[in-house]
Amino acid sequence: MNVFNWYQNRIKTLVEVAMADGRLPSGMDPARIICEPTRESQHGDLATNAAMVLAKAAGLKPRALAEMLAEELKQDADVVAVDVAGPGFINLKLADAFWRDRLREILGAGIEYGASAIGRGSKVNVEFVSANPTGPMHVGHGRGAVFGDALASLLTKAGYDVTREYYVNDAGAQVDILARSAFLRYREALGEDIGPMPEGLYPGEYLKPVGQALAERHGDSLLHQAEAAWLPLVRAFTIEAMMAMIREDLAAVGVVHDVFSSERALVESGRVDAALELLAERGLVYEGVLDPPKGKLPDDWEPRPQTLFRSTSFGDDVDRPFKKSDGSWTYFASDAAYHLDKFRRGYPNLIDVWGADHGGYVKRVQAAVRALTGDGATLDVKLCQMVNLLEGGEPVRMSKRAGTFVTLREVIDRVGKSVVRFIMLTRKNDAHLDFDFIKVMEQSRDNPVFYVQYAHARASSVQRHAVILFPDADLTPPGLAGAPLDRLTNPMELDLIKMLASWPRVVESAALAHEPHRLAYYLYDLAALFHGLWHKGNDEASLRFLVPADTELSMARLALVQGLVTVVTSGLAVFGVEPLEEMR
Repeated sequence: MNVFNWYQNRIKTLVEVAMADGRLPSGMDPARIICEPTRESQHGDLATNAAMVLAKAAGLKPRALAEMLAEELKQDADVVAVDVAGPGFINLKLADAFWRDRLREILGAGIEYGASAIGRGSKVNVEFVSANPTGPMHVGHGRGAVFGDALASLLTKAGYDVTREYYVNDAGAQVDILARSAFLRYREALGEDIGPMPEGLYPGEYLKPVGQALAERHGDSLLHQAEAAWLPLVRAFTIEAMMAMIREDLAAVGVVHDVFSSERALVESGRVDAALELLAERGLVYEGVLDPPKGKLPDDWEPRPQTLFRSTSFGDDVDRPFKKSDGSWTYFASDAAYHLDKFRRGYPNLIDVWGADHGGYVKRVQAAVRALTGDGATLDVKLCQMVNLLEGGEPVRMSKRAGTFVTLREVIDRVGKSVVRFIMLTRKNDAHLDFDFIKVMEQSRDNPVFYVQYAHARASSVQRHAVILFPDADLTPPGLAGAPLDRLTNPMELDLIKMLASWPRVVESAALAHEPHRLAYYLYDLAALFHGLWHKGNDEASLRFLVPADTELSMARLALVQGLVTVVTSGLAVFGVEPLEEMR
C-alpha cells in the first residue's frame, strides 16, 4: 500500500463528492492534487496541496477551501489531527494503530512489499552498456551496466514488462581496426616478432589469446591471403571472442541481457534503407549542404551534398546527415533505424543508457524516434557520468591487461560484486562518482554499502538470538504479524515503521523518474534509523529488541526487526546486491 497515494485518492474522492452535492463547482480537475510526506515530522505525517491547486476553480481562497477539506478529513478514523498551514496546505497526522497495521502488511507481503502495478504491464526496452566489442569493459562501462540493470529491476518491481537489450556495434571502422590488431597478435602467436603495437591499433594484452586461437584454428594459412580475404573472417572471430569476454564481465557484476542486437545484421537486412524510405515518404529527408561546424573550422572540411534528415522539425539544433557524400550510411542512420526496429518489436517506451560523452547525440536520436514512430514511442536517454577511480584519494589510471584503463573485472575482483553495484548507485547517473578502493571497503557510516549491510546483519543477529531466547515462539513473519504490535509505542519505533511504510512510495517515484539512486538514499536513511534504535537500546535496557522478561514486547519488536529485514532485502534485490547476515 502506498500510503500517500491512498490518501491522495481519498482527498480526490472528497472533492468529487463535494462537486456532486453542490458544495463545490462541478468540472474541477483534481488531477494535480498530490499527497507527500511533511517536511518536518512535527507538522504531521502527510501534507497535501489540494486547496492550493483547486482554490481558483472553486472560487474560494485557498485557506477557506483547506478548512472545508480539513473538516471532511477529520471524520477519517485513521486521522488523529488535521492542521491548515500557511496559505492553505493541509497537514495530516495518522493514528499509531494505522502505522502498526502497515507493519503487519509488510510482514504479510514479504520481499514483494513495495511492488506496484503503476506500470500496468507496459513494455519497456532498456538498452544499456552497448560498448563497442573492441576490448574488456572499463569501470565507466560498469557504471552504465549497473545503472541500466538496476533501472530495469526497479521498473519491473513497479509493474512494467521490461526487456534488457545490448546493441552490438559490429559495423564500421572500429571493428576493422580490432580485426587488424588481432591479426597482428595472430602473427605474434606464430612466432613473429611484431615489435611495439603500431599507433592506432588496440595495444592491450587481451587480444593475445585471440591471436593464439586464430593460430590454432588456421595455422599459417591466413598469412598467405590478402587483407580483403582474411579481414571478414578475423573480424567475425574477434568480435565473437570480445562479446564472450564482455558477457563474462557483465556476468561477474550480475548483469544478464535478454537480447543482443547486431548493427551489422541491421544494415545487411535493409532496415536502414527502410527507415530512410519511411522518412522520405513523410517528406523528412532532402539533399543539402550543412553549414560548417561552429568554432574552429577543421582543415579537411569542405561543403559536400548529403542526404539530410529534417531533425530540426522535431526539436534538434540542426538537420542531420543520414548518408555521407560518398553514399555510405552515417552512424546516426543505423542508430535511427535500430530505434525504429525496437518500436516495431513492440516497445513504445525506450530507455537508452549512454556515456556522458554522447550528450550531444541525444536530441538527434530523440528527433528520429519521434519522426519514425509518428510520436508512437518515447525515448528517455540517461547519461552516466565518469567514474573517478581512486586509491586513498590518488587517481588510478592504467591496466596492463587493457593497455589504457582499469578494467571492470579488476575492480570486481578486488572489492566484490555487491560493493561495485551498490556504490555505482549512490549518486545520480549524471553526477560524477568517486570510487575509492580504500573508502568503499571501510567499515564506517561514511561507507553507504557497509552501513546498509550492517543494519541487515545486526537485525539478523537479533533474530538468531531470539531463536535461543524464545525456542517455542513462532518467529516466522506470519507468526510475528500476530504479535501485540500495540506494545510498540516509543517514538523511535514508530518513526522506523513510518520509514518502512514509505518504501512503496519510494519505489513508485523512483520508477517514474527513472532514478534508482533514490533507493540508495532511502536505504541509507532507513539504516540510520535502525542503528539509532539499536544504540538507544544499548543505553536503555528497556528499549532493547529482546527483553527476556517480557515475551510480548520482544515479539512486537521482533516484528519490527523482521520488517527492517524485509524492506532492506527488497531494496537490495532491486540493486542486485545480496544482503549479509554477518559482517566479516
